[in-house]
Order: sequence, then structure tokens, then C-alpha cells
Amino acid sequence: MDVDGDIDTEGTEGRALRPGWTTGACATAAAAAATTALFGGDFPDPVTITLPGGQRPAFALAVTERGDGWAEAGVIKDAGDDPDVTHGALVRARVTAGAGGSGVTFRAGPGVGTVTLPGLPLPVGEPAINPVPRAMIREAVTAVAQAAGRAPDLVVEIGIDNGEVLARRTMNARLGIIGGLSVLGTTGIVVPYSCGAWIASIHRGVDVARAAGLPHVAACTGRTSEAAVTRHYGLPEQALLDMGDFAGGTLKYLRRHPVPHLTIAGGFAKLGKLAQGLMDLHSKRHAVDLDWLAGVLADLGATPDLVAKARGANTALEVLQLADAASLPVADRVAEMARAVALRVLEDAPITVDVIVIDRQGGIIGQAGGVGQAHSPLPR
Repeated sequence: MDVDGDIDTEGTEGRALRPGWTTGACATAAAAAATTALFGGDFPDPVTITLPGGQRPAFALAVTERGDGWAEAGVIKDAGDDPDVTHGALVRARVTAGAGGSGVTFRAGPGVGTVTLPGLPLPVGEPAINPVPRAMIREAVTAVAQAAGRAPDLVVEIGIDNGEVLARRTMNARLGIIGGLSVLGTTGIVVPYSCGAWIASIHRGVDVARAAGLPHVAACTGRTSEAAVTRHYGLPEQALLDMGDFAGGTLKYLRRHPVPHLTIAGGFAKLGKLAQGLMDLHSKRHAVDLDWLAGVLADLGATPDLVAKARGANTALEVLQLADAASLPVADRVAEMARAVALRVLEDAPITVDVIVIDRQGGIIGQAGGVGQAHSPLPR
């Protein structure tokens, strides 16, 4: 994922993870090669570009074509060790001459989406080619044009093979990017397994919701909780934030960019971590504190024997089942405590907060701060 800053790129076994290149860097390389061919030169292969940080990587060309008044080149994206949906995709750039004085203009080719909602860093109707990749492409093709003694009046069409299908595995439709993928990147370099891109997508989701005037958003830890919130509140897709494990990044951004009503939804274990005050809910960073959960049961009036069983439990689910058998509303208590933590992080932001705890089947088993808090019991 493309981020700026210092990121830990050590794998789980101590192996240094291999970085890769952003879609924007690949599109820039393809556009530079196509522009060279358009002006009568040979396709440079490999083609070298300059990244925003000054690095000069070289890219092999996978596709080269030209015809009357156009040239096209393609680069296969290598995202390194990052689990990027576009890893291995063919990124194409077709360049044609534009009208005199038009400068460099951009079009969405097959597989690249179009912006249809406000709140993104591009106007509605524009191809989903983000500002930094646009600047990289513009600089690269302008340099080629000047070297050839030509005016940089060019139409650059970026496409990604199979992009419309790949986009179904991203948040693009929710953000109002229709018809394909986005051309992204701020550094040109993909840093594997970083959290920065995910948090950035949460921020953009908040921006889109605010620009659309939505009064209610839901920050969810996964697809099951999204489905539960959608059933419970009937929220539109643009109101759903894929928070994942990044509670802190979500709440801190909302503190600065508030919406009137926030629902936080997730499973018992993850929201139990939030209730403890943890901002990173990932299992690799923080395990469920069973002693803490046992203490919650004690506060709810559990017998010493039940508290001891909770302390010796293997999972949070086992504690939940023990509490349910004893008719102790532990999920409601976890929701109350998670809500209190969220309100502390939000400080004095004008946001009403409710929390929904769900089971693995998507049923609501705990709630705090909402209207009409009836919920289904945990299946036995």
C-alpha cells in the first residue's frame, strides 16, 4: 500500500518485505513510453521515470502498439510483497495529440473508474486518476515532448486490464468511483503491509459522507458488522466506513471532521479491545484480555466460579457463552464501555455515538447509546 513515512517492513518471520510500485508509477512509465513513440521514436524498453522522492526506477514494457496519431504502452504492475488487488495487472497508457494549447488532459480508459460523488480530491466527472499520479504523468510526458521539440498538448488515456472486475474487491463503488479502479500513489512506491493506505481510505470515506451531507455513518470492523448495521439502520453504502482494526485512526479523523451520528459496529472480541481503551484492534497487536473480561463479569454479579471459568477460557467467545448461559449482559456492558472510550477520543466533537456488538452470524447481541436496544440472544 502506498504511504509516506517510516514503515516497518519486516515480515512475521523477520524477512524484509519487498516493496513495489504504485499504479500511478506504472501509468507514468507507460505514458512516457507511449509519448516517445507518438513523436516518432522507438518505445524505450525499459523506460525510466522520476518519482516524487527523486528515485529513478526502470519499468519493462509488456505491450507496445501504435497507429495513426496514437501510441500505446503497457506495464505490468509489481506491488512487491503487498497484497494489492492490482498486483500483476496490466496498466496501459494511450497517448494522442490534443488541441493546440490544451496541455495534458486525462481520460479514463477501460478498467479505470470515473468520480461520481463529491468529497474526493477530484471533481465529479473526472477520471479516477489521483492528483499525484496526474502530476507525475504530466511531468513525464512534458519532458518527452520538450525533448522532441513538440508542444505538450496531449490526451493521456489510462486503462487497467480487468479493472472493472478488480474494482469489486475495493471500496471504489462506495466512494462513488464507478466503472473501474483508481490510479493511486503519492510516492510511487508501494510499502508492503502498511496501514497507511487503509486509514487513508477511511478518511476518504468520511470526506465523501460529509460532502454528501449524510447525517449518520457507521464504522465497522468487517463485512458481517456492515451487513448488521445496514439491516438495523438502513444506511446507504456511502455511510459505511470499513474501519477494520483502525479504531484510533477512524475516531481521531472524525474528531476533526465530525458527522452528527456515528455507529461503531463489530464483534465481541474486537469491541472488547476498544472497551479496554485500545485503538488498534488487530489480533497480532493485542490479544483479548480474558482477565479483564472476567472482571467485567464480576462487576455484573457473576459467581466466583463463573469468574474463574472466564479467566481460564480459551477465547472471548467462550466467555460470551458463559455469560449468556448465566443471563449476564456482558455484550451490552462491553458496548457501553467501548462507547465511553470512543466519546473520550472524540473529545468535544458534536457527534452522537452508539455501539453495536454482533455475533458471528450477524445478530445484534449488545448495544449502547442507540434507540430501541432490543437484540437477539446469542445462539446456544
